[in-house]
Amino acid sequence: MRDDDPAFIDLMQRELHTVRWPEPAELRARARRRSRRTVAAAAAAVLALTSGAAFVAADRGTPPVPAAASPSATAWRATDVPADALLQPSDLRPAVTTPWSEAYLGEEIRLDRMLEVCRQDQGLGTGWTRSRYSRSVSLVRERRGTGGQPEGQVLASQDLHRLAPEDGERLFDGLPALLAPCRTWRATGPVEWRNRTVQAEVVHSWQEVDRGFAGDESVILRHTVERARRLDTGAPIGDPSGPREQAVVRVGDLVTVLSTRVDGSEAELRELARVAVRRMCVAAHPGC
Repeated sequence: MRDDDPAFIDLMQRELHTVRWPEPAELRARARRRSRRTVAAAAAAVLALTSGAAFVAADRGTPPVPAAASPSATAWRATDVPADALLQPSDLRPAVTTPWSEAYLGEEIRLDRMLEVCRQDQGLGTGWTRSRYSRSVSLVRERRGTGGQPEGQVLASQDLHRLAPEDGERLFDGLPALLAPCRTWRATGPVEWRNRTVQAEVVHSWQEVDRGFAGDESVILRHTVERARRLDTGAPIGDPSGPREQAVVRVGDLVTVLSTRVDGSEAELRELARVAVRRMCVAAHPGC
């Protein structure tokens, strides 16, 4: 990775500082301003890594809307994903005050954005599977932040996709090869630390930690980030960060990608996946 890569600098600075949660309205506006044509995968990855809220539609544009009387409208309805197949505020405790939901056509099933950066740094693509139709939701709880200002805490994020049956199976079969080049990825570059610019290294790792715990197929992916270290002295920089997990679950022709809040546990993610399966069952083909 180039030493002057601005995406890496932004990533390191975000990892070394406490994340401030913007207000929900600000996050939604930010997400809608970003289009597929203008947001690079690396920038999306930085946001996804440091802020769960930005996971939601951070690199998506407004979905095309088919004409009501056109033949394509019939096909669009035939591949729809009903809104009640998504997680609902009642599925979480404590109560969630704000669900955000968006719908899309022809979306790629993207996993961890930083995984994209890792593969691209090695000259590799990702080849994300493309869905027919998808919906996304973030379940947000408002809380008081510094100075009493309202802030949004994302408790869970979900992307739900409808695919051709063979595409769902191929997605899970291809995960080991997708992760293999990123078992240990060393990212180096300049970091602002105590009013100085120093060269530092961060080691990232992705691995599967479980399969087959929910639905027809399921997997938990864990992203671990070691504490940053100075290249000249080896001294650690900033605070360590805990691992982040994602659950990928298939029920029939539906595949969902789930994540919980930044400090959420793997046990919470598993339970959330089981709740998601119950909602997916009524909309999947074939159903449960």
